[in-house]
Amino acid sequence: MATRRGFGALRRLPSKRWQASYTGPDLGRHTAPHTFASKADAEAWLVHERALASRDDWLAPRRRAELAERLAPPTFAEFARQWLADRSLKPRTREGYEHLLRRYLEPEFGELLVSDLTPALVRRWWAGLSPDHPTVNARAYALLRAILTTAVTDELLASNPCRVRAASNPPTKKEIRPATLTELDVLVKEMPDQLGALVLLCAWCALRVGEVLELRRCDLDLTRGVVKVTRAVSWVRGQPIVGTPKSAAGTREVSVPPHIVPALERHLEKHVRPGADALLFPSMRDHERHMQPTVLRTAWRKARDAAGREDLRIHDLRHTGATMAAMTGATLAELQARLGHSTVAAALRYQHAAQGRDAEIAARLSDLARPKDE
Repeated sequence: MATRRGFGALRRLPSKRWQASYTGPDLGRHTAPHTFASKADAEAWLVHERALASRDDWLAPRRRAELAERLAPPTFAEFARQWLADRSLKPRTREGYEHLLRRYLEPEFGELLVSDLTPALVRRWWAGLSPDHPTVNARAYALLRAILTTAVTDELLASNPCRVRAASNPPTKKEIRPATLTELDVLVKEMPDQLGALVLLCAWCALRVGEVLELRRCDLDLTRGVVKVTRAVSWVRGQPIVGTPKSAAGTREVSVPPHIVPALERHLEKHVRPGADALLFPSMRDHERHMQPTVLRTAWRKARDAAGREDLRIHDLRHTGATMAAMTGATLAELQARLGHSTVAAALRYQHAAQGRDAEIAARLSDLARPKDE
């Protein structure tokens, strides 16, 4: 039963709670967004609404509630998910960020308001991470810092609370020892016959594995002696995703060393189906599908063990290719273009001193010091 008043009306519900409503300046009937435990609380709401209704900027109660919810400060989980949605990322990168959010950041900060995050909270979280996974810890911290940098830009925070010195720097990786020419020969021979050419392309052309696994017959122009890199494949949640190469500079043409052209010609003739779109290295079971990474890794482990290089990852063949290119006298800019890097700094990571080169340099220095008449 409703109780009439000078302003508005009250009604006691079967649940014993109270409902309040009134006719607004727009002549519409407006009910409180929620019910009240007591009649006094409902009356207080009507008193407040009567004061608002006398103003020129009056809004309906539900409209005010909607605006208040929209303008409410976000939780970290809400802000982080929107931050991720707003970015154009490679599928594999997005999957990695989502994992870091779920596993490392949201359990600690998810329900907190972004504005409530402090240096002390971040420092306590960092100190509690397992020391057994330093690289993943560094990536999680770097992601947190990037998200909160945007929060500072959006004026949700006065300053970034991520202040742990060097926390986003992963530990120094072990020095990669490129494969020697002898080891490379063993690797090619020990791989399954249909994958020997993959090793040659990764090493002598310094291609990324994802780039090689997406190569098709039309991408290999052996008349001109080039391989065209315009796409790459990555695996996300067990499914192949074809996209552009890792960086803008990754779209490129790479000259093929003439000595591996015959091997590539044999591979095309023996293992690649006709048609411009035929994959160079398809699935062993279905030539229309991409090769599963697990299949490639299994074959690779056997080959590297046979070469006595249990430490060598298949990606390290790219380092091998960069090292051999540097030994020919290629400049950093030339290496950058061949490797498909956007910066010279990135190309620098792939330069390695070849075994025996330092002794050769020392011998040549002695040649300079030796008298001409000796």
